[in-house]
Amino acid sequence: MNSFDLTGKVAVVTGGNGGIGFGIARGLARAGASVAVVGRDAAKSAGAVSRIEEIGARAVAIEADVTESAALDRMAETAAGHLGGIDILVNNAGTNIRKRPEDMSEEEWRTVMDTNITSAFLASKACYPFMKRAGGGKILNNGSMFSIFGAPWAPAYAASKGGMVQLTKVLATAWAEDGIQVNCFLPGWIDTALTRRARQDVEGLHERVVARTPAGRWGSIEDIEGIAVFLASRASDFVTGVAIPVDGGFSVMG
Repeated sequence: MNSFDLTGKVAVVTGGNGGIGFGIARGLARAGASVAVVGRDAAKSAGAVSRIEEIGARAVAIEADVTESAALDRMAETAAGHLGGIDILVNNAGTNIRKRPEDMSEEEWRTVMDTNITSAFLASKACYPFMKRAGGGKILNNGSMFSIFGAPWAPAYAASKGGMVQLTKVLATAWAEDGIQVNCFLPGWIDTALTRRARQDVEGLHERVVARTPAGRWGSIEDIEGIAVFLASRASDFVTGVAIPVDGGFSVMG
């Protein structure tokens, strides 16, 4: 029996239509899962679904605002209705507004917090009944190295990602009795549209990242697929409540 086989499983990936989220959705599909791609951009989600279907997997696009509980309740119902249940939830949706604390408005703070951490709480609540009914499930939370480090231009982002690690621990302890494992992965500097903007905004970022990373490069979305499949599969049934860096060694360098 292949402990990493996801055949027959249904995965919901928020923000699954691009970047790390798409890489995870594609990786879970390659392992056999059916995938619900959740996002606000319907056209972009439809494109992601088409690319997943090209590898022979089942997929559906669901339009939802992840900051609204009612929208996420509908999302869970739709995903389960179309694909037959929910076994895996990946809380990947996220954003950042790069400003120093003294320059960030309350509205900007709330935008980042609602998108990054409140959405994970609400989506987990929405999917929980389906996992409990199925006798178990997996929740994967997209954290960040900024749950470990600070930066002057990421007050809301770092706070939300630190909160993601603690939310992971809380849900892991709360839902273990239901056979649900909840874990967090901490991407390092991955080459995505979001980090390309960061390289434009933060002078010298590219050079500093490469110099500090033992692997000597930026990560790719393919580098996240393996940890996602592991945490979504039977292979991780006795792993819960942990935060795992996927950063090429960046966080262990002094």
